[in-house]
Amino acid sequence: MTLSASFPMYDFEEVRGAHAVLWNSVARKLERAGVEGVPAALDQSRSVHELWADTGLLLSQCCGADLVGRYAETLTLVATPLYQAPGCDGCNYSSVVLVAEDSPTTGLSELRDSVCVVNSRESHSGANALRALVAPFSRRGRFFSRVVTSGSHPASVTAVARREADIAAIDCVTYAHLGRYRPSLLQGTRRLCYTASAPGIPFVTRAGTDLDRIRQLQDALLEAFEEPEVRAAGAAVFIGGVEVLPRSAYQRIVDLERLAVAHGYPELR
Repeated sequence: MTLSASFPMYDFEEVRGAHAVLWNSVARKLERAGVEGVPAALDQSRSVHELWADTGLLLSQCCGADLVGRYAETLTLVATPLYQAPGCDGCNYSSVVLVAEDSPTTGLSELRDSVCVVNSRESHSGANALRALVAPFSRRGRFFSRVVTSGSHPASVTAVARREADIAAIDCVTYAHLGRYRPSLLQGTRRLCYTASAPGIPFVTRAGTDLDRIRQLQDALLEAFEEPEVRAAGAAVFIGGVEVLPRSAYQRIVDLERLAVAHGYPELR
């Protein structure tokens, strides 16, 4: 079987070299552990949905909402990165709630009947976390006048900067990447607050992978960050290491969804 690997969640062109350094280290360790067919390079040619549905998937990353939602029967948790960006705490990360730089808003309650932009309604960082934050302020299941979908976090930032939307929730690791590599994109916006935190974007493999292979993947990731060149590459993508969490840790994402439902706000609108 042809195996595949991908790190698609923060696949900015500026950090592809750093991701390659990390993958090369992990790949060498997997080969030494006897894993056959380890891909020489990361797959950057396919959509995330094609990558995650690949029966030969060896290692990838997905949104935590995918792990406990749409792809719960397709993907299996391997490990969680220790992201080191503002808004992160250990294995947990949050979203930056963004408004226009000149917005007079000082609190969420003032944004009633405003326009919200999300990268995807299935995204934890862009939609689920924001829904939980806004839920206490909702009335009869509604808070915003309109919710539009942009397709990506950078596109959501652009929509707020251009005053095409009033508010967006941006994954704090994406926000850190933009601040470091594309600061001009953030011009005209400001941070209002953070959402509640949840476990970060997980490393995953295909469902049904045997425990020995999962342990090999975990060991390869853990050992990779013992190497100076990987630590340097990790710093370029805000990763300080990885930690092995139980899958139950990602129940936090479901709990935030249920919190919104308990407030009578099951849908971001």
